[in-house]
Amino acid sequence: MYKLIALDIDGTLMTPDKKITDENKAAIEAARAKGVRVVLVSGRPTSGMRGALDELGMTTDDDYVLSFNASVVQQVESGNIVRSQILQGKDAKQIAALADLMGLHVHAFCAERGLVTPAHNEYTDLESRINGELITLFDFKEFNDDDAILKVMIIDKPEKLSAAIEKLPPELYEQFTILKSAPFFLEFLHKQSNKGIGVKALADYFSIPAEQVMCVGDAGNDYHMIKYAGLGVAMGNATDDIKEIADYVTLSNTESGVAKAIQKFVLDA
Repeated sequence: MYKLIALDIDGTLMTPDKKITDENKAAIEAARAKGVRVVLVSGRPTSGMRGALDELGMTTDDDYVLSFNASVVQQVESGNIVRSQILQGKDAKQIAALADLMGLHVHAFCAERGLVTPAHNEYTDLESRINGELITLFDFKEFNDDDAILKVMIIDKPEKLSAAIEKLPPELYEQFTILKSAPFFLEFLHKQSNKGIGVKALADYFSIPAEQVMCVGDAGNDYHMIKYAGLGVAMGNATDDIKEIADYVTLSNTESGVAKAIQKFVLDA
């Protein structure tokens, strides 16, 4: 019996037009009625997850949310932190300097200023629209070394970003967790942060073994939680590398693949 279900949002729970299907809602509600804990795990900031949490009725202090690719694990209503491993201003300055050297855009989420970028660009605009976050223009050189930074993202056209990834120095992967969450988003997190670590922290908090955890995702930032889970589920629209490591491939996000997986492994089990 699976006791914890961790769901990615974009490309997984939501359709491409950012809707949650009635089938997905019904399956999640039925799983919760059976006593299964369902949590949302996303690269989004917590503010950008509020709409989905409200729609699913996951709004109490018995509900938990994992934001910024699980860099922050917290209770929904109070915001009390269960776990947090984030970056600092000195990290943001280093990554921004690298982006500038490669001729790419950069933005970050920081505790004091929210969504910040040195220059307007279409990808920060997209991030702003998805999450309802205002954009602050800010020179990353002005960060204090110890400023609290939730995550930093190098962002640009997919072909430019892919070419840049090939040139990243290997030691950078020793310093940060680096994830490609979309063709145009490369995310930099604290080395001790990823969705697998975050889901494990919440499972341990409730004394739930990995064998009783089901994780569902579609992209590179879901890799660690799908590897961790007793049952790792890839969406039908997932990238090939995620399908390869998954225990099961469900239908796509346009076909309520989340509902199918919950029905098969939780409701019919």
